[in-house]
Amino acid sequence: MPYLSRIRINPLRAESRKLLASPRAMHAAVQGGLPGLPEQARTLWRLDPDNPHRPHLLVLTTDKPDWTHLVEQAGWPGADGEHSAIRDYTPLLQQLAPGRSFAFRLTANPVQNTTRPDKPTASQQTRIDAGGRRRGFRLGHRTAEAQLNWFLTRTTRWGFDIPAAHLDGTHDTDAEPPRDARITTRHRRSFGKGQATTKEAQVVMNSVTFEGRLRITDPALLTQHLLAGIGPSKAYGCGLLTLAPLPERG
Repeated sequence: MPYLSRIRINPLRAESRKLLASPRAMHAAVQGGLPGLPEQARTLWRLDPDNPHRPHLLVLTTDKPDWTHLVEQAGWPGADGEHSAIRDYTPLLQQLAPGRSFAFRLTANPVQNTTRPDKPTASQQTRIDAGGRRRGFRLGHRTAEAQLNWFLTRTTRWGFDIPAAHLDGTHDTDAEPPRDARITTRHRRSFGKGQATTKEAQVVMNSVTFEGRLRITDPALLTQHLLAGIGPSKAYGCGLLTLAPLPERG
């Protein structure tokens, strides 16, 4: 049974600052809230800093978690209020139906695959010089235009589409109306992989948050990607797509 959790983070605490600065450290803290072995626990997580003084950590798990350690180390353990909320995710999944619309938020790492990077690193150049059969390179999209295009051209394979935005009548009627999706934040992150400290061992990723409105085309496919995540870098806070009911239009 899947569960969606929401945990309040206190950004002024020393442990919180470490977790907020390192997706690798946050991933380890998230895994620490699950009863199973790390390799058995499939998780997705995302930081939502809508209020930078009260960021929230969202976590989707396949087993019921316990966030006591996170609240004690990085929250407000002695304060009033709900420090962590754990909700059964099944009722939301049961609401998915073709044609139904939801507000959405997704933090993802938009990437492209290529066999010859424009500016290869030293290790990439070594692989290129070796010749012969080789795997392609996964490179992050760097511009907002390319990142949004990455998202919009892949929604069908994820079980939804993005309808046209509600416009005020001032747009060019001859042009295709814009889709109801936008980028709200973009971050280029670089941090150490494992215990290694060399530049080649660094993880570099472009974390992009998309928001807007989606319309379901394939509930089964959407359910699969809600639970398994979208795109790469899932261990580092990318891939979690969340939905919220839209207000009724009068």
